[in-house]
Amino acid sequence: MCLIVFKFTPDAQRYLLLAANRDEFHERPARVMGWWSWPRGALAGRDEKGGGTWLALGRDGRWAAVTNFRDPRAGGGRRSRGELPVEFIAGERSPERFSGDVHARRDAYGPFNLLVGQRDSLWYVSSHAGPSPVEPGVHALSNGLLDEPWPKSRRAAKALGGLGELGPADPQRLFELMNDRQPADDDELPETGVGTELERFLSPPFIVGERYGTRCTTLVSLAGRSWAAERSFDPAGSVQAELRYGFDREFSP
Repeated sequence: MCLIVFKFTPDAQRYLLLAANRDEFHERPARVMGWWSWPRGALAGRDEKGGGTWLALGRDGRWAAVTNFRDPRAGGGRRSRGELPVEFIAGERSPERFSGDVHARRDAYGPFNLLVGQRDSLWYVSSHAGPSPVEPGVHALSNGLLDEPWPKSRRAAKALGGLGELGPADPQRLFELMNDRQPADDDELPETGVGTELERFLSPPFIVGERYGTRCTTLVSLAGRSWAAERSFDPAGSVQAELRYGFDREFSP
């Protein structure tokens, strides 16, 4: 997953509103979002190669999402970073403790960013940054550090902040927000060591490419009554399928 934009409001009825685009090679096998097991398993897509996921939700209100960190000098890890969201959802560690544990073993994974949260707490940790709490508000995460001002991140965060309140029956505006296919101007491109041509190709929030591009858009609204929606795309950027889920939060005794 290469772009996540979200609004974290722990004191509100809806404490998380999130939209994310997963960018990946089209040949890499993956399964669409679904319940891994009911009622305790995660609601998540599945990377059929690595076995993990990029975004996972739990009925108890916990959630986690991972992106890769663009660092062409770094090697791959011996373990899949897609394991991390699944591990958090399946466990009981707080976001603060879990992010600290992950940072201590960060060398086991390729470059990554990780968000782990629940109603009253949200933490960020990266292979390139230590654990830190995420303050309430609108944030964006791509393949740099959290809130690093890449063009796609700035545009998506501004668009989400401008939507105001969004009802659970109206995800269409969020899908439209994440369907921004306009490349950034060359003078706005980040310098991550992959060259101008590739930086330009990767600069839109929604990427269209024959071999690599946006595979799916996932929307999440977490409250007492939560919902998630996902659209899958082919290499031409055309919608292939859309799924929607609604579920009540499961409170622990």
